[in-house]
Amino acid sequence: MPFKRINGIQMYYEERGKGYPVLLIQGLGYPSGMWFLQTPKLAQRFRTIIFDNRGVGKSEKPDGDYSVALMASDAEGLLRSLGIKKAHVVGVSLGGYIAQELALSQPVLVDRLVLMATSCGGPQYLKLTEALWDEVAALAGLPPEEIIRRGMDLAAAANFFQKNPELLIRCVSIRLENPQPLYAFTRQSTAAMNFSSVHRAHLIRQPTLILAGAQDRVMPLALTQELAQKIPRAQLKVFPDAAHLLFLEKAQEVNQAILDFLSAKK
Repeated sequence: MPFKRINGIQMYYEERGKGYPVLLIQGLGYPSGMWFLQTPKLAQRFRTIIFDNRGVGKSEKPDGDYSVALMASDAEGLLRSLGIKKAHVVGVSLGGYIAQELALSQPVLVDRLVLMATSCGGPQYLKLTEALWDEVAALAGLPPEEIIRRGMDLAAAANFFQKNPELLIRCVSIRLENPQPLYAFTRQSTAAMNFSSVHRAHLIRQPTLILAGAQDRVMPLALTQELAQKIPRAQLKVFPDAAHLLFLEKAQEVNQAILDFLSAKK
């Protein structure tokens, strides 16, 4: 299995396809295998790189302080270790925070930016999502498989997984392959909660596409719209009948939107 030693930890990654590189960054508690509906399509045109963030999947899970800046440094280290000097970057949720931080801290390394189901973070986020996180906290004590099932159901549009049970089965299987310890989830969550680009997002100069689900409770649309307003010339595409997991809920449309944006002439 391919690993790179980055910032003192073993990081798992995979590559598919050839061409210009694109890096995909997953969200809180999600391993890179959750891109299974994106990688085959993107790999037809791009050198597609996925990896497990620290604390999840096959990557190491140190029980120390995590920050979005550190996780962005991990992503940078992976790209540089692969000899990549510039790449498109796609990030969802926490991965969107990491992608923003990477674009801000290493602007020469990031070409085009796709931010999905994400925001500027900051105190306003917690105010708008307090009720949801109370529901998530109520899952504590349930078997891991049930926590994953119910958590994913909360993140998707109403009845989505009831209509697509085979997709839920596959997602749960991927996440249970290398179960994330509670301490690692907490470390990642704390990093996300401490992130804010409220006063920095306007400094992002890369061409940016922002994708959002109108029914997203995890990352309310109002916050994603705020992010789109702050990033100069950002394009915003909203999927009315999708929620936080739009990369699963609207995979075909999301894939096409990403491909069109990354392939467009400058």
